[in-house]
Amino acid sequence: MKKLFSLALLLIIFSCRTEEDTPAPEYDIVIYGGTSSGVIAAYAAKMLGKSVLLIHPGDRLGGLSSGGLGQTDIGNKYAVTGLAREFYRKLGDHYGQFESWKFEPKEALRIFREYIDEAGIPVLYNRRLMGVNKENNHILSVKTDYMDPEHESDPEEIKGKTFIDCSYEGDLMAMAGVSYTIGRESNEKYGETLNGVQFREFHQFPDGVDPYVIPDDPESGLLWGISPDQLEPDGTGDNKIQTYNFRICLTNDPDNLIPITRPDSYDPARYELLIRLFEAQPGKRKLNDYFSWDLMPNHKTDINNNGGFSTDMIGMNYDYPEADWNKRKQIIADHTAYTKGLLYFCGNDPRVPLEIREEISHWGYPADEYTDHANWSPQPYIREARRMTGAYVMTEHHCRGEKVVDDPVALAAYTMDSHNCQRIVVDGMVKNEGDVQVGGFPPYPISYRSLVPVENECENLIVPVCLSASHIAYGSIRMEPVFMVLGQVSAIAASLSLDQEISVQHINHEEVVEILNSDPLLNGTLPEITVDNEDAGVDYQGEWKTENHFMRNYKNSLMVLNQPEPSDYYEFLINSDAGAEYDIYFYCPLYNGDPGTIRLVVNHAEGENIIDVDYLENSGDWAFLGKYTLEKNREYAIRLIPVKDTGLLIADAVLLVPMRD
Repeated sequence: MKKLFSLALLLIIFSCRTEEDTPAPEYDIVIYGGTSSGVIAAYAAKMLGKSVLLIHPGDRLGGLSSGGLGQTDIGNKYAVTGLAREFYRKLGDHYGQFESWKFEPKEALRIFREYIDEAGIPVLYNRRLMGVNKENNHILSVKTDYMDPEHESDPEEIKGKTFIDCSYEGDLMAMAGVSYTIGRESNEKYGETLNGVQFREFHQFPDGVDPYVIPDDPESGLLWGISPDQLEPDGTGDNKIQTYNFRICLTNDPDNLIPITRPDSYDPARYELLIRLFEAQPGKRKLNDYFSWDLMPNHKTDINNNGGFSTDMIGMNYDYPEADWNKRKQIIADHTAYTKGLLYFCGNDPRVPLEIREEISHWGYPADEYTDHANWSPQPYIREARRMTGAYVMTEHHCRGEKVVDDPVALAAYTMDSHNCQRIVVDGMVKNEGDVQVGGFPPYPISYRSLVPVENECENLIVPVCLSASHIAYGSIRMEPVFMVLGQVSAIAASLSLDQEISVQHINHEEVVEILNSDPLLNGTLPEITVDNEDAGVDYQGEWKTENHFMRNYKNSLMVLNQPEPSDYYEFLINSDAGAEYDIYFYCPLYNGDPGTIRLVVNHAEGENIIDVDYLENSGDWAFLGKYTLEKNREYAIRLIPVKDTGLLIADAVLLVPMRD
């Protein structure tokens, strides 16, 4: 009888347990931030056999890659590897190309969703972080709550063994007590030349533009958008961050166009400086003089900042990195109102040159984009927020190749790019300050240690987006393809730390690289084979010369031969470790000269094929040479030879992509 009573009592107790009594779920890897980096990290972690949870403060995956930035900032395609490269291949499949680096927001979103659905990854949407539970230097769990304060629920505790912060803001990193910085270091701090205040001529006002409400009258006050701050000497550090904007998707397809109408908070006074810029530049009367108006597939755009006054809302984002979500929402709303107002102003204000008003009148918001957000991107371009001060700091010296890290796990390749940080008065004229565009260097390696905090601060956190870099080095690294690569790197490192039961700081970077190279898609398929002109597997005849066009060629250089003789050639030698069928490609880098028709002889298991390629048609892309079978452990050759009247030959790289089921 007593046993029956005890059993009944236990049943009553368990039946009365509340949701608060239920143990919090625990995951191998918890990822915060559904950016492009976050999606790739989540997919990679799941492919590595780990239990994964993705927490996202929004409702749209992919960050800026699905939020309007369709004009990809590549730098050099050699730097884009693994799942990141596959992302652009998937876009290429959709558009009938090998790779597509220009795309519509909705197509990027579709692919990011496919990654999540294919791997069966749970996602908590519209969740903000409320706190981090740490024991010594180890994160045990995080607390999240709904972004909408009207959603009635208690904060949810989520346990994890390892955490990855893929947010643009670095909120998890900050809540975990990891050191970080905001703003621009002085040049003196890391011995740099491009950090801190930089008063330059990029995206600048011409001399003579008056900053005052009443011209020549300082007592009348400054026009909207101009700061009263004084210009400090070049190289001076401060807490200012480069400006944000939206990458704008419009369409000129009349069947898909929603007209640009007057926003509710429209204030033409915000654009008075643009009128003065028109007056100062009477010869500039095209949209592309004031916007970077890049065309995307299906009659759409990716519009970016261009010139002294454009889509960048300079100086209005300083509070964003440390702000709570209500304040951030207000800052985003202000940027939205400014940008929509700018588009309306350019199309309707009678003071805008007629040519510009007529040109913009053909454009409107696409009805098939951002359908859950009134056809406007919910993702502003957070170019920079917090930056971790971690185990290793990437600087300008690494971008220039003056320092080379000893633990490389990925590559960056873009120009050191900072947009303006402030708009001020200099010698009685309005001027912008902070824009830097310095390139001319090959792809350079990123340190694994720049992705992890100092160990005594946190031993189970990896930070691939707000990584450890100076302001100006971050301006080169902070590109979406690189964030995706670093997301995959972080997932592999997190998985290794769990398997080996060691902190993320003690991961052997060579093990990470080995996985990236041997199984780049993490699904067991054969890796690609690339032979570059700098590799050992090349042979040639003729007076070939090496040239460096870092933003145009593949990897570090290309080879050029002017006025080739009939006997001249350039040969890429291929050794296939595994017998397989491959799609073979030849890279045609952007070049000032036009080689015209080029001829390639492809050696393969069944013999050889001669392929003629229109170089100009494939310029800046991979030219498809066909599908060929290569037998295991045999050497093959792909030979570039002159054709009649050829005055120029260019040799850069060949690529072999194994056929997949």
